[in-house]
Amino acid sequence: MRIVLLGAPGAGKGTQCKRIVAKYGLLHLSSGDILRQERAAGTELGKKAQSYMDSGALVPDVVIVEMMVAAISKTPQTWFVLDGFPRTVNQAAELDKSLASVGQKIDAVLNLKIDDQVVAQRMTGRRSCPQCGAVYHIENLKPKVEGICDNDGAKLIQRSDDSLEVVANRLKAYHQQTEPVVDYYKNNNTVYDIDANRNADEVTALIFENLDAFVKV
Repeated sequence: MRIVLLGAPGAGKGTQCKRIVAKYGLLHLSSGDILRQERAAGTELGKKAQSYMDSGALVPDVVIVEMMVAAISKTPQTWFVLDGFPRTVNQAAELDKSLASVGQKIDAVLNLKIDDQVVAQRMTGRRSCPQCGAVYHIENLKPKVEGICDNDGAKLIQRSDDSLEVVANRLKAYHQQTEPVVDYYKNNNTVYDIDANRNADEVTALIFENLDAFVKV
């Protein structure tokens, strides 16, 4: 299977990706991880992306698509799940063109649907350990001692990108840029809408139910 996983920030894409990869033996291709790897390795693509980031500009679609297609072509297996990509309709269209040129296509799209209020609750309630990086939640994943990391006793903090204002801006960007990607795929691909308002295990069960049925078709 070649899968695209879509969803708003805070929808649980990272968690579900790990579970999909573990069950189906797919390769996890995260645009964020690949971008960091290219930059760290000092590749031409990494340098190109860094030049935009240093100036405070968004990395253009053509650079991101080139980077992701290169990552796909380097892998020994052709089955993968894309996480964090494509983010725009243009990226999706360019990805389709690149895959078609080598006789491949996206087989299924998983769309994690979640209410904005749930996203805000999840993200603003997150607390992180500045030392070990462990993540907690004030309601759903509390530490043994309030405000203190279980692992090293450090005082937990709220990251700046988990503030209500930042979360609201990220949701706005998602609705404007990435949500239309779902409609793009619905015209050409199998799209499964998954209720991501539920807890992680219930969401996983829904995903597996759909993918198992897809595999049998």
